[in-house]
Amino acid sequence: MSLVSAAVSLNTDAKPDALADELALGFVKFSVEAGVLRFGEFKTKAGRLSPYFFNSGLFDDGAKLGRLAEFYARRLLASGVGFDMLFGPAYKGITLASATAIELARRGFNAPYAHNRKEAKQHGEGGLMVGAPLRGRVVIIDDVITDGASKRESVDMIRAAGAQPVAVLIALDRMEKAGPDGQLSEHSAVDNFTLAYAMPVITIATVADLLQYLKSSDDPTLNAHVAAVSTYRDRYGA
Repeated sequence: MSLVSAAVSLNTDAKPDALADELALGFVKFSVEAGVLRFGEFKTKAGRLSPYFFNSGLFDDGAKLGRLAEFYARRLLASGVGFDMLFGPAYKGITLASATAIELARRGFNAPYAHNRKEAKQHGEGGLMVGAPLRGRVVIIDDVITDGASKRESVDMIRAAGAQPVAVLIALDRMEKAGPDGQLSEHSAVDNFTLAYAMPVITIATVADLLQYLKSSDDPTLNAHVAAVSTYRDRYGA
């Protein structure tokens, strides 16, 4: 069975939107319980003080990584995007693409994958690329899009190899307007990437899903973060 037909048949028993919602809330719950999604006061790359922080590097053991790969693989197949292989930008994308490829194979879809090096290797096989040759329709896999730089580089590398980047798959979309305070853009980093490259960014979860999870939780310690996350979302949300 091809990956295209597999992606379509996966949704025969559930509406794609319903499945995406189920995956999103499940992923937020998993991320909170794993200590990957934390609450407090954190300074972002943009210099903002955020009431929450998502650090995918804390999916740091086999059990967490295996569970994470399930969310990536299920979300990709449910998206309906046809693809031939995966690409992981260095560094976090390397682990994420590798784990997702393993989970896809476990589900019966054996997709090749590749990743880049930060610096070209001067000995052995040499070059910037590791893994399967880039070909066909390629999905870029990473954790988030902050300024989009690594994803833009990935698009350039994939196209230079004669392959076609067809989508980006990330774990969390913060849905924040880009730019410094006082000069906020109309769009988020994800929106800007989508507009620039005319390709979808598939997200497992968004900050809207995070808020829904916090509001619906039976844990009062989680409910207590609703106001801060909502205020931050009102200020910076795209």
